[in-house]
Amino acid sequence: MKKLGCFLFAWILLTGVAWADSIKIPIAAPFTGPLASFGEGMKNGALLKAEEINAAGGINGKNVEIILEDELCDPKEAATVATKLANDPEVSVVVGHLCSSSTLAALPVYRGAKLPAISPASTNVSIGRMSPYYFRNVYRDDFQGLFLAKYVKTVKGYKKIAIFYEVNDYSMGLMLAFMKEAKKLGIKILGTEAYTADTTDFKPQLTKFKMMKPEAIFIPGYAPQGTLIISQARSLGMKNVAFFGADGLDDDLMVKNPDTEGLFVTTPFLPDKAGPQAAGFVKAYRKKYGKDPNWFAANTYDAVGIGAQAIKEVGPNREKIRDYLASINSKDKAYDGVAGKTYFDKNGDCLKDAFVKQIKNGKWVSAEKQLQ
Repeated sequence: MKKLGCFLFAWILLTGVAWADSIKIPIAAPFTGPLASFGEGMKNGALLKAEEINAAGGINGKNVEIILEDELCDPKEAATVATKLANDPEVSVVVGHLCSSSTLAALPVYRGAKLPAISPASTNVSIGRMSPYYFRNVYRDDFQGLFLAKYVKTVKGYKKIAIFYEVNDYSMGLMLAFMKEAKKLGIKILGTEAYTADTTDFKPQLTKFKMMKPEAIFIPGYAPQGTLIISQARSLGMKNVAFFGADGLDDDLMVKNPDTEGLFVTTPFLPDKAGPQAAGFVKAYRKKYGKDPNWFAANTYDAVGIGAQAIKEVGPNREKIRDYLASINSKDKAYDGVAGKTYFDKNGDCLKDAFVKQIKNGKWVSAEKQLQ
């Protein structure tokens, strides 16, 4: 019996199949720490989707169970979480991670275990080509950077920009993509300055920017630092300088600060620009959580749906799920979600539109002009 038990356990590990009363779908994200609000959106979107799947009968009669794995957007924690999930025979697909640095740390672990993962939020360019087991339903930074540069030039008309970036994979990748396109468009980059995640005093760098007299400052970072940067800039007398960012600044933390009025950012999700299912999703989200969903919630809702659909079609087998995800490779095969249609290229990357939102009268609203 002992030999039989060992054989069965080894077979489970090899096939990714486990006999369980529920289907586990882990969500790997920061549920505590500075970026917990992003993780909360991911959690809420995942739980709402699982609730709807279960109400409709589950996956082949089994309920979806969302497992929350807090990795703080820290690469070391992400690798630890990835190892735990890779060694769990009941896990056949992972939804995560959020930060690109976490995804890059977890990626080799999942690749080694042949465990497919779907990131709803990691945008670093390198991710897709590093593993055949990683997919994402969000655009890449090279697209986002190009999009922002075009928007800044053609819609806003800015020609002199300064860049204030964080030392991490997401921020630096986005900055480089923006700079490459800005050069082509004739936008002058007056200077760049860096900060780390634990920085709270940004005035030394902002003082340098003030002397450069930029029309706008690009912050390719996250909201906790972004809101401080803008407030400190205003306190230094930079009243007429515009600020803009990418999806990392798309957070309600920004609208709580009156200094951020006029800020504009890119986002993968605007309810009035998304798919026909978006209105129903927003209504259900408001009813359950008492607030509007952010893009992390929308993309995670869809990522859980994609993972659940794969399990329903081919069973809880890691290799078969990977192959199924790879087969979603054209518009006619796309997953039709609340954030639009998702299909993958040969690297597991997806082609999706970007939108622009801005803070107006203390609220996030769709920008009046979108890039056509």
